[in-house]
Amino acid sequence: MKSFIKEFKEFISRGNVMDMAVGIIIGGAFTAIVTSLVNDVIMPLISLLTGGLDFSELNIALGEGEGAATLNYGAFISAIINFLLIALVIFLIIKAMNKFKKKKEDEAAEEPTTKECPHCFETINIKATKCPHCGSDLKD
Repeated sequence: MKSFIKEFKEFISRGNVMDMAVGIIIGGAFTAIVTSLVNDVIMPLISLLTGGLDFSELNIALGEGEGAATLNYGAFISAIINFLLIALVIFLIIKAMNKFKKKKEDEAAEEPTTKECPHCFETINIKATKCPHCGSDLKD
């Protein structure tokens, strides 16, 4: 039992688990924002374009009278739009991050990492202050 508890402590204290937990929490908050965007901004605009149609009220009554069960397909349409918007926003964020990462990698690749010793003309590290080949002191 002690080894199980020790193993569980090691698992839970890994950086990946904490990163995942933070991601889930931020994802929940992000979902609330996108849901509000769909329900409070996009759906009213769609309703305006469709002549005042409110998706949330679209349903089919499965019985007669008050309290009858309804099939709320309008809510389902809203959920699909919500999902597509979340996927679109995540795609755009990842695309922007990849572009930024590539730009940073390109900038790093453009910076020279070597130079030529002015005395023996061997290639040396750009940060070198003394040539490892001929022993000359290098001054910038």
